Amino acid sequence: MVVFNTIRDRKIRIGLVGCGRISKNHFGSFESYPEDIQLNAVCDVDSRALVEHSSRYGVPGYANLKDMLEKESLDLVVLCTPSGLHPEQAVLAARYGVGTVSEKPMATRWEDGLRMVRACDEAGVRLFVVKQNRRNPTLQLLKRATQEQRFGKIHLVQVNVFWTRPQSYYDQGNGWRGTWEFDGGAFMNQASHYVDLLEWLIGPVETVHAMTSTTRDIEAEDTGVLNLKWRNGALGSMSVTMLTYPKNLEGSITILGERGTARLGGVAVNEAQIWDFAEKREYDQEVREASYATTSVYGFGHPLYYRNVIDVIRGNASPETDGRSGLKSLEILIAAYRSARENKPVSLPLGL
Repeated sequence: MVVFNTIRDRKIRIGLVGCGRISKNHFGSFESYPEDIQLNAVCDVDSRALVEHSSRYGVPGYANLKDMLEKESLDLVVLCTPSGLHPEQAVLAARYGVGTVSEKPMATRWEDGLRMVRACDEAGVRLFVVKQNRRNPTLQLLKRATQEQRFGKIHLVQVNVFWTRPQSYYDQGNGWRGTWEFDGGAFMNQASHYVDLLEWLIGPVETVHAMTSTTRDIEAEDTGVLNLKWRNGALGSMSVTMLTYPKNLEGSITILGERGTARLGGVAVNEAQIWDFAEKREYDQEVREASYATTSVYGFGHPLYYRNVIDVIRGNASPETDGRSGLKSLEILIAAYRSARENKPVSLPLGL
């Protein structure tokens, strides 16, 4: 059993790595907890981004993570870097006795995800994997309904992610977007949080069978379909594309059970469109209020996610999504890619 140190009498010292697109959600979250979080440094290989964020937040900037770890006294590094870089960065941080908050997905290879967990366990430091969409109010209500078994036996689950990413999107970032090594495709990157819902809401997956295609000028897929069978007997499918014209259209999940039907839709599961159960609950009236407007597919869950990170480090809570939780969705992703490559179903759990 791994024993982790707690921090109770001071702020949690953080260094953020990768000042790109998603980093603003993390910076904003830090500002939400001024009594608990202290940003000590930023790190980026892009000199312009580094200077901009170092100046904006009044902290030292580093072009090299090792230099930051050696010169700063940190409790956590937050990885907003390309996914394929997360394993080496998390392992390096662990060697310096520093924990990690990793953006999704935690890695692009199954073995690398396992390596991250082992390194952090051996060093006795925390590994968190960001799954902020779980904190969206619509999904919180759906999770409650599944935990209370309001659907009865779940017959069928359908997840759709119909978004758009033009070629100009993939051409950003020095060519790492859409590559197998650093990014993955539509399943692994853009729809990663929806893959997480498959296990988090429904339960352990038994078998997956996937097909993918690529239209953009990238290595990985921009479109894919995935059939699933869960250990509880439920069947389901997931359809994902980044080719929707002319803009993001839908991010949805539909659950059909013997005693209930529910559908969360909108552009990012932000609208409770169907909520119909044989047995009513008092909180059903909260469903309409839980729906919210959004201009971002990221949702608004990052600050709520950091609330749990803080509480865990303070010794007041268990982690909602640690490294082992992150491995569950990574396992489905890797199984899907193996299935598409080999054109056959793949059973879980995966072996090495």
